[in-house]
Amino acid sequence: MNRCVNALILLCIMLACSVHTYDAGRSQLRQEPVLIKGADVSFLDQIEDSGGVYAEDGVARDALEILKDHGFNYIRLRIWHTPPDRYCNLERTLAMAARINDLGLGFLLDFHYSDSWADPGKQTKPVAWADLSFDDLKDSVYLYSRGVIAALDSQNTLPDMVQLGNEIICGMLWDDGRVCHPFDTPDQWAKFAALVSEGIRGVNDGAGARGSIRIMIHIDRGGDSGGSRWFFDNLLTHGVDFDVIGLSYYPWWHGTMDNLSANLEILAERYDKDIIVAETAYPWTLDWFDNTHNIVGLPEHLHPGYPASVDGQRQFLIDLMEVIRSTPGNRGRGLFYWSPEYISAPALGSPWENMTLFDFSGLWRSGSPR
Repeated sequence: MNRCVNALILLCIMLACSVHTYDAGRSQLRQEPVLIKGADVSFLDQIEDSGGVYAEDGVARDALEILKDHGFNYIRLRIWHTPPDRYCNLERTLAMAARINDLGLGFLLDFHYSDSWADPGKQTKPVAWADLSFDDLKDSVYLYSRGVIAALDSQNTLPDMVQLGNEIICGMLWDDGRVCHPFDTPDQWAKFAALVSEGIRGVNDGAGARGSIRIMIHIDRGGDSGGSRWFFDNLLTHGVDFDVIGLSYYPWWHGTMDNLSANLEILAERYDKDIIVAETAYPWTLDWFDNTHNIVGLPEHLHPGYPASVDGQRQFLIDLMEVIRSTPGNRGRGLFYWSPEYISAPALGSPWENMTLFDFSGLWRSGSPR
């Protein structure tokens, strides 16, 4: 399928947000309330190793450089404890963090506290922690968090923001830190809060006097104000101190943009904290390129008014950023597009190929405005 100019997506977002100061330098991101235009590119090095190539105007380029040139100012990476294939481990994270730092981009690190995917349906402990007592589990969360941040500090690539857990609406490190029914009890919430607090303490101690790292708590409930309030009321009641509320917002799972807008308003006024849409994406086509089953591929997955086209994807992002900008008290601080780089590579299929900001071949279309 012929794909139009992808860069228009980010250009239009930037124009819609032109009241905000922008400077790609990390010092600027730390000092001023810049609106975040971020991307989670955690698959990038694996795609590169699997033969994937990114290009613009027919010339192969680093995907990070392309994203930066088209308005992105922040990069998110996930980290797994001991992943079987070694991608998203500490060694890989250090290498990717260096690339991010060299380009002057902001850096959000997403601790999953698992060896693989952690999300609302599963929060599996790392194998190395599976049989620990609760006290030893707390110690492990602290020491691991501190060690990762200290390693990043040692190469001068401290993250600007750290996410403690990934989509932890039902807690993390199950079952010790599980809080959804039938685990929704004061004792379980106290244990979950203790685990999160140990992670925060580890991040702060790992950074030491050299860095001040903002802490995000991330859940999946972009359009669910009741679920969001239930979670953050309980977390704050148990004394967890954090800076940023992170929400995932995919319309096929999390409701309409009006639902999101209502939730952002309620959360901003109730908690007076910055809010970031930590994950979002939208299809530019429902077609497939490889034989890997796509996660989003049916007409019923689409948000009304936004077709599965380049124009539909672009308008979705423009309107989403406007919803975020309209959050009361200027508390809406931006978004992260999830896996804009997740193209199909010769040795790696993609279930996300129709959601990227590149075409099926990895090309960012020529003629893109700067």
